[in-house]
Amino acid sequence: MKKLNSRERAKVKIRKKISGTSEKPRLTVYRSLSNIYAQLVDDATGTTLVSASTLSKELASDLKSSKGKIGRGKLVGSLLAKKAAEKNITVVLFDRNGYRYHGRVQAVANGAREGGLKF
Repeated sequence: MKKLNSRERAKVKIRKKISGTSEKPRLTVYRSLSNIYAQLVDDATGTTLVSASTLSKELASDLKSSKGKIGRGKLVGSLLAKKAAEKNITVVLFDRNGYRYHGRVQAVANGAREGGLKF
C-alpha cells in the first residue's frame, strides 16, 4: 500500500464529503509550479462541464499584464465563471484538492466569486 503525503490525504478526505452534480458541479483546482487549472466537474456522469487554465488561449493577452501567479489565478477564476455563466451554472461546490486555501487557490476562488459563481 502506498503511503500518501499530507496533500493527498486531505484530498481523499475532502472527496469523501463532496460530490458534484450537473446542477451544482464541483469546482476543482490543480496547481503546478508554473500554471493553475480549474474545472467544473459533474461527478454523477464523470464529465468536465467547463475548464480554464493559465494555458487557455482566451487568457494569453491578459496574462502578460497580470502581476505574478496570484493575479493569474484570479484571471483563471473569472474566466471559469464567465464560461459557467454561458452554460447557466451559478452555484458550485469548491474543492481545493488538498491544497491550503491560500495564495493561488484562494485567488481562483475569489476570481470565480467576482465573476458571479456562488459557493
